Amino acid sequence: MKKTLSFLILILNLSLYSQNTITITVVDSVNNLPIKNVTITNIDSQVKSYTNTNGASILTSFGIFDISKIGYKTQRSEINNTQNITIKLEADTTTLDEVTINNFSLPLQYKNATDAVAIVNSKEINRGNTLELHPILNKVPGVFMQSGTLNTNRISIRGIGARNLFGTANIRAYFEDIPLTDGNGESSIEDLELAALSSIEIHKGPSSSSYGVGLGGTILLTPQYANANTTEGSIGTTVGSYGLIRVLAKASVSGERSNIKIVYSNNHSDGYRNNNTYDRNTFTATSSVYLGKKDALSIFGSVVNLKAGIPSSLNQEDFNNSPRQAAFTWGQAQGFEDVDYGIAGVTWKHNYTTKVSQNTSVFTALRKNYEPRPFNILEEKSNNFGIRTRILGEHKLARKTINWTLGAELFYESYNSKTFDNLYQDFPIGTGSVQGDLLSDLDEKRYYYNFFGETNLSINQKLRFNLGVHLNQTNFDIDDLFLSDGENSSGEFDFDPILSPKIGVNYAMNTNITLFGNIAHGFSTPTASETLLPDGLFNADIKPEIGWNYEVGARYKLLNGKLYGSLSLYTLRIEDLLVARRTVDDNFFAINAGKTTHNGLEAEINYTLHTFKSSQLNFFINGSIYDYTFKDFIDLDNDFSGNDLTGVPSEVINLGIDLYADKGFYGNLNLQTVGEIPVNDANSVLNDGYELLHGKIGFRNAIGKHFFYDFSVGANNLLDTKYASQIQINARGFGGNAPRYFYPGLPFNIYGGINIKYRL
Repeated sequence: MKKTLSFLILILNLSLYSQNTITITVVDSVNNLPIKNVTITNIDSQVKSYTNTNGASILTSFGIFDISKIGYKTQRSEINNTQNITIKLEADTTTLDEVTINNFSLPLQYKNATDAVAIVNSKEINRGNTLELHPILNKVPGVFMQSGTLNTNRISIRGIGARNLFGTANIRAYFEDIPLTDGNGESSIEDLELAALSSIEIHKGPSSSSYGVGLGGTILLTPQYANANTTEGSIGTTVGSYGLIRVLAKASVSGERSNIKIVYSNNHSDGYRNNNTYDRNTFTATSSVYLGKKDALSIFGSVVNLKAGIPSSLNQEDFNNSPRQAAFTWGQAQGFEDVDYGIAGVTWKHNYTTKVSQNTSVFTALRKNYEPRPFNILEEKSNNFGIRTRILGEHKLARKTINWTLGAELFYESYNSKTFDNLYQDFPIGTGSVQGDLLSDLDEKRYYYNFFGETNLSINQKLRFNLGVHLNQTNFDIDDLFLSDGENSSGEFDFDPILSPKIGVNYAMNTNITLFGNIAHGFSTPTASETLLPDGLFNADIKPEIGWNYEVGARYKLLNGKLYGSLSLYTLRIEDLLVARRTVDDNFFAINAGKTTHNGLEAEINYTLHTFKSSQLNFFINGSIYDYTFKDFIDLDNDFSGNDLTGVPSEVINLGIDLYADKGFYGNLNLQTVGEIPVNDANSVLNDGYELLHGKIGFRNAIGKHFFYDFSVGANNLLDTKYASQIQINARGFGGNAPRYFYPGLPFNIYGGINIKYRL
């Protein structure tokens, strides 16, 4: 009888334990990745538990808990009858050194990085109207984005990319773990909806082995996900100068094991200049599905429809006197681009053990572009697909902690370009572009493989090393389908395999100052436009740009964390520099014709002036000083050796003040000064330096527990500065016409909007 009673009591205890057992998983609110070593404290009993490598912990009681970890805002949650619950923690921007970076490759804390990294969080993304990317990126030391129009942009990092013919190249871009850089080596991240992002992480220089061939660096975009166990929707609109109308809608549903978030935007601008209308629709969806303790899926998709006029650049006289006009031939042809773009990917995350895991992404993208130009009409179609996979591990070796990753990325793209004669001159003025005979028809198959390995080795609490290596080979298959011109550029063109090593070191002098340094090799393959000669033939002599980066720096946190920032000194040496040559009627081609030396200094200071109950007042100043020169550059009969690198300002300085607030009044004011920019290789023409002042104020609050609202008004170029927002380097004049170097920037302009959110 006693044995039977004891058995029943044991069964009852086990049953009660099972009923009171709750599995809690803690993830980062930005990227949905698990957070280990989170402290979960029961407020009543003060009993603590901690999350494991998978972000999970078992609770045996209900109640109110504080969920906390250094680098994140503490969250208080009531947990009652739920068997499984997911908690999302928001990063604390006041403790940037504790924030985790490189989440999708080899995670580590920002303060332990061996390269120069910048983190742009969601608050900084939303400082402006979220339609323009350049005010956001131009606040980052070492990064300079030129924006001639909303659809004409060029991003450079430490001078790399400044000489690209069109758009952004020589910089890798990823959305979560999915490549955004196409087979041409170009990245059009400004076409994506910024309001769908939660953060932007920028690695400057060729120091990120896991991300491929970006000589200038890597830009990692992190999407927004739905808040845990929340259903909500929001809609907002913004109106502004020059016919700006923007509508933004979001909807999200989140349960215990899955969530989905959808973002839609419609953007229209009449434009400051003639032939400058801009229309863009975007649809972005993100979803996470937890399949169990060991498996999870992340799903991403985005569709963009864009049609925008192209006013092109102006000569000095028109820039000074008639900046609102389009370039004459572009206005007569009514040049424009009509783009349909879609990208999708799925990432599978699997934990083999608490120490070894796997991330595998499968992705695809489609793009179609129709672009009438004065000299021809371009029709492009491309589709790509690929897979990116890696194994991550954490082990002990001789009692030293080693974090490592091994992986590969395989990519294939099919690209077709056709050009047609533009007959606009044969028709009455106002007709615009008229498609004529076929001029060229080229199929290009581009495929590459990347193999990479990287490890972080902790020698002790102060000293850490980072070692990495990357192997790439890129191949072209060219099929010339237009043979009536008597030329055939068909063939196979393979670049030699390129091995890129790196080594980095991080040393913590104390809890407030950390030193870092790295030596890294990198390269960038030519874009499709750079591989083609003016007659449409493939240039078999074109070679990748190759360089070595040497860097030392420091990060600091003083005055109890109120004062923090970083300092970097670097030299980047490039060989086989790609040089743009312009023929007639705005046509270009590229050659390898030089070497450059990029010496630079980057510094930033952030200071918390005051912390209120629900807001914080911050001051910041940062600067980049560039000494970029042609080391050895002879183009035809011209020797440009010793001249300043074309298209890069001498310095960029930002200073400003930010009032962050979860509710109530908020605002910011930012002054940017940009030094003079050489616009041709001879340095005989310079773009004058300029100052821009931007600002925004707003008020946000809630009515009850479900209804939230946000009013704001902002203004750009408050000083009404006349400046060139983008430079067309090495422009040439033909037929007695002056060279057209300059894209006029917007004068003083304003915008205002309202956003309303309802949460169930």
